[in-house]
Amino acid sequence: MSILVFGSTGQVATELKRLAPDATFLGRAQADLSDPDACAAAIRAARPEAVINAAAWTAVDKAESEEPAAEVVNGDAPTAMAQACAELGIPFVHISTDYVFDGSGEAPFTPDHPTAPLGAYGRTKLKGEEGVRAAGGIHAILRTSWVFSAHGNNFLKTMLRLGAERDGLTVVADQIGGPTPASAIAEACLAIAAQLSVDASKSGTYHFSGAPDASWADFAREIMEQAALDCTITDIPSSQFPTPAKRPANSRMACETLAVFGLSRPDWKAATTQALKDLGAIT
Repeated sequence: MSILVFGSTGQVATELKRLAPDATFLGRAQADLSDPDACAAAIRAARPEAVINAAAWTAVDKAESEEPAAEVVNGDAPTAMAQACAELGIPFVHISTDYVFDGSGEAPFTPDHPTAPLGAYGRTKLKGEEGVRAAGGIHAILRTSWVFSAHGNNFLKTMLRLGAERDGLTVVADQIGGPTPASAIAEACLAIAAQLSVDASKSGTYHFSGAPDASWADFAREIMEQAALDCTITDIPSSQFPTPAKRPANSRMACETLAVFGLSRPDWKAATTQALKDLGAIT
């Protein structure tokens, strides 16, 4: 099937290029998400069989001071895309985030759990979700968390660099979630788009995160161990690592409903091994 992807250089878009090289990828030069009308026009012009939105404003802290700009990219642009897809009767797969929740408690958040974002980034992503649903077309909103890969900027690459430079690091241990490989997200997006094209009844909001749930400190320790780096990870609370945007303490997500697509949670430890191999950190 012909697929149009918004995004070209991000972690998920890079993996989509590997998995679906015949898809059409629109980077910022071809479709700037700060111009929602242009995004919708690109869909109408291409007339694909499905659209995947793998582009977003992901600078969480920067969104706190630039929320109106982030809202256009994360809220208005996906809404315009979804409306164009609804007009054409084609599936729209949109990637969202655990930041739409307040991070309270310890139970995994279900897709229908009430949303209550803690900051600007979460609010802008929630607006995008609401716009996609309101468009009334065939769609899947895929909430994910803690994305990592051998590409772009992410926690794994930061830890790998710092672990080679230092004997020890302090890492937050009271935020719990599922590190999620970008490769698995890309695979899920393609599978969902294909199935929605033949069964629109599967439209809805879904969760997709890596297993098992872990803290950032746990993730860091796994990276150090696999990369054989002699760097000690010391747990600290979030209060000792203040950021402009407050992070959810609980990013656990219930992913069981993904079974409708034949999908299950990916093993982030195995994906960490593959990413480290891709980076040449291990053989």
